[in-house]
Amino acid sequence: MYEYFQSLLGAEWGYLVAAVLHILALVVAILVALAFLLLFDRKVWAAVQMRKGPNVVGPFGLFQSFADFFKFVLKEPILPAGADKVVFLLAPLLSFVLAMGAWAVIPVAPGWEVSNINIGILFVFAVSSLEVYGVIMGGWASNSKYPFLASLRSAAQMVSYEVSIGFVVVTVILLAGTMNLGEIVEMQAGGFWNWYFIPLFPMFVVFFISALAETNRPPFDLPEAESELVAGYQIEYSSTPYLLFMIGEYTAITLMCALLTTLFMGGWHAPIPALDFIPGVFWFLIKLVFFFFMFAMAKAIVPRYRYDQLMRLGWKVFLPLSLFFVIAEAIILAVI
Repeated sequence: MYEYFQSLLGAEWGYLVAAVLHILALVVAILVALAFLLLFDRKVWAAVQMRKGPNVVGPFGLFQSFADFFKFVLKEPILPAGADKVVFLLAPLLSFVLAMGAWAVIPVAPGWEVSNINIGILFVFAVSSLEVYGVIMGGWASNSKYPFLASLRSAAQMVSYEVSIGFVVVTVILLAGTMNLGEIVEMQAGGFWNWYFIPLFPMFVVFFISALAETNRPPFDLPEAESELVAGYQIEYSSTPYLLFMIGEYTAITLMCALLTTLFMGGWHAPIPALDFIPGVFWFLIKLVFFFFMFAMAKAIVPRYRYDQLMRLGWKVFLPLSLFFVIAEAIILAVI
């Protein structure tokens, strides 16, 4: 695609147009996928509770997410009288843009990424770390005690679990010898026995649980705790700003599922070489949906942690464990 537009419009303009079209295609694909993943999330939760879930709008409820989308878009946005209106509206937009931006370096299939940079893991880690600012800004700008309390909880929670996620990522970098996500996937070619979840299984579990906390998903949904904080930092939001917060949250969830697929489950590679004739994007999507299902099951069956339990798990269990694995793996690789 890049070569075609460069020959048509020249080197600079051709590259720019091709990059813009690539980004738009990625954003549209993510948004359409999120509509069905959100329905899938609600269906799983309903099945666990032995009810049907959304089943009215469209066949099997397939258009429910689109109906919800238009409902939020067409509603009148209500801004609290005492809110800082600029920051109040900027917060959900920031959450949405940062969540989408991190997808730029995720390799869905060979050559299927917006930007193939050598520090792809650092880029994802840096951009995802900034997402907490949207939550903090939304809670503070609402000028209400419940959103403010929720934003403080979220700041502490997300920063705490980013530390353990960072050390888990270091173990993958040490094993692969590169920070390029595409090259990490290529290092896992040849069958599921080469996938990194086998030698790094404890780190795989730590990353999965930390991803739940990082994205404020149950059982770590303390910033959105309905029982004590009503809707958390989103309580004053409605209409399109609320929709942007929700899309940003689910985009971050799918990003974590994509990272689990890329770092530990071989990315676009088939589980056995005999199935390599199937396109790589199919395997990537299957694995991503599997991890999203695991996120949905955690929401449905695991009770919420108390805040002290959440912090103790992050700082007293995951941090020492991940740090120990970094040191042990470095020693083993140095000796070998």
